[in-house]
Amino acid sequence: MNTGHVQDFIVSLFGNADIHPAILAVLTNCVSFGLLVVVFAGIKLALVPKVKQLVANFSQAKISFLAPQLSKLSGRVALLICSILFVIIHKHMFIAPDWVMIQLKVAAQVILIIAFGFLVSSFINIAHAIYQQQKFAKDVPIKGIVQVTKLVIFIITGVLVVSTMVDKSPTYILSGFGAIAAVTLLVFKDTILGLVASIQIAANRLVATGDWIQVDTFGADGEVIDLGLNTVRVRNWDNTVTTIPTYALISDSFKNWRAMQESPGRRIKRAIAIDMHSVVLLDGQQLTDYKNKFTGLSTMCLPEQCSNLTLYRKYAEWVLKQRVEINTLCTCMVRELSPTQHGLPVEFYCFSKDKSWVNYEHLQADILDQMLVLMAEFELRPYQVISSQSQ
Repeated sequence: MNTGHVQDFIVSLFGNADIHPAILAVLTNCVSFGLLVVVFAGIKLALVPKVKQLVANFSQAKISFLAPQLSKLSGRVALLICSILFVIIHKHMFIAPDWVMIQLKVAAQVILIIAFGFLVSSFINIAHAIYQQQKFAKDVPIKGIVQVTKLVIFIITGVLVVSTMVDKSPTYILSGFGAIAAVTLLVFKDTILGLVASIQIAANRLVATGDWIQVDTFGADGEVIDLGLNTVRVRNWDNTVTTIPTYALISDSFKNWRAMQESPGRRIKRAIAIDMHSVVLLDGQQLTDYKNKFTGLSTMCLPEQCSNLTLYRKYAEWVLKQRVEINTLCTCMVRELSPTQHGLPVEFYCFSKDKSWVNYEHLQADILDQMLVLMAEFELRPYQVISSQSQ
């Protein structure tokens, strides 16, 4: 048996009373354990407000996003301190046989190593959370690198735990890794590939959280909601979620719409097939009538002989440039494409200022509707395959 100061204190409280050794041992151990619990709770409850106050002194910004991480940090610091106290003064607090005390000391050392590993992990999580609040964090995601760093820390922690339990040097444990290197590489193949991909993605700014990407190989078309070490999660526009291996973004091709979202406009490119039998040459009087009817034509320099299709193209282009939704700093034109067996395609090419999907589609439909109706004013007919259904 080991006698400690806690036992002496308890004996002094009972004075000359005769206490059975077993009862005294149980009482001493309970009091000692209770003291450790009090120390743990005191540190945990007192540390968070102090850390918040310290952070507030350096930054007036809100730190509510750090609350979960600070709560974990306080618990891990308290566990670490209690483990250190137990390792140092366990002989002066608890009563047990020597072999039990040795096992308790080993258990405390294991808890100490694990608590330290999780404490370092908490600091990394806090640093990552602070980094995520920066403006450039979206363009340079480091979640994959953070996950690899934490993985290395946990591997080191595991090696130290095993070496403590078997009472061997960590180098002895590491020497056995050579025999299972091939298995280790096989098990962590995706992790290694993900690490390389994460570094390339962060360095080249290929993908960021919130980007709209399209990966046809995996049927993904939507917004990136999570960019991890092993997987990238994409919320598709039908609200399903597609999981893609991170390294697939490096090994395969994909489309990122970020450049479009950051550009001055989103392209509208639609064509209407014209029935070529409706294209006619206009005489002088008809040309004058069209100029009088449409204000935009009266200000244009038109050839003496032109077709109704020429007037339609020029007037349609003028109409597009008058719309406030169109960015006239970008290319805006109406052009003819190569004739086909389905008519002569007339394409409307311009850029919408509003790049949001719904507004963009509405504008595109409005322009097409307007151009279809406008064709009748120039006595043009759209080409349409006649249905065999009886009227």
